[in-house]
Amino acid sequence: MTTTTGPHPTRRLILQGAASVALLGLGNLPFAAAPARAAANDKYPEEAFKQKREADAIKALYGRTAEPSDKVKLDAPEIAENGGVVPISVTTTLDKVTSISFFVAENPFALAASYKIPDGTIPAVANRLKMARTTKLVAIVEADGKLYSASKEVKVTVGGCGG
Repeated sequence: MTTTTGPHPTRRLILQGAASVALLGLGNLPFAAAPARAAANDKYPEEAFKQKREADAIKALYGRTAEPSDKVKLDAPEIAENGGVVPISVTTTLDKVTSISFFVAENPFALAASYKIPDGTIPAVANRLKMARTTKLVAIVEADGKLYSASKEVKVTVGGCGG
């Protein structure tokens, strides 16, 4: 005959307790409020994301055009088998980078992504984009007040934006 001393704790109960302890511990850590305030002051580029044409989106986001540069390296596949998930990345050797943006000319909205790059951050961004059809992909890097770009033609075999 076996005896029990009460209900055994379940794995779920143990995980809930551990999560509660972890969250309570985070409450005592001093978090820097300055980055949160800085992020709150950045204006979301709503007009740029609404633009259908690439040139209009670039103008709405930056107000000027970019010059091609070999210091901006855009990595994307030449052929994307699935337009729903096209892996892309951009890196640069430029100094004082403040933003990196991706534009897809043939998508319903040209501006696919835009990132603010904080001071002291390595200027590199990777993402997976939806691409409606074969089109030119453009990466624009804003560095030291100037715009630099790199572009690449990506052939899409199965569309990702309703195609």
